[in-house]
Amino acid sequence: QVQLVESGGGLVQAGGSLRLSCAASGGTFSHYAMAWFRRAPGQEREFVAAIRWFSNTYYTDSVKGRFTISRDNAKNTVFLQMNNLKPEDTAVYYCAVGASTNVEVTSTKSSQYNYWGQGTQVTVSS
Repeated sequence: QVQLVESGGGLVQAGGSLRLSCAASGGTFSHYAMAWFRRAPGQEREFVAAIRWFSNTYYTDSVKGRFTISRDNAKNTVFLQMNNLKPEDTAVYYCAVGASTNVEVTSTKSSQYNYWGQGTQVTVSS
């Protein structure tokens, strides 16, 4: 049974940093894209970043230059380093695994990912 567990969320002041982790179990995901999405209060879930292999990455425009996605395939773990956080980054952050090996890092739709974690809350105060 595939399970994704996020951690690392919390409360931080604007300009601060957090590092999210997502530990995957129940399978091997080295050949799959893994992504981070987020859902702010009252809004739809939106794509944040994705990674395939080690260096093939893609980011939504609002986080480019501030967030970095990485992965450790040996540990089945994906990370999201978030720097220079802004109040508008406040959301529940979810990690996800691509539904097939055909899912590329530019796949930004939730429907293209079929395993999801429970989410971790990130709150950025102004």
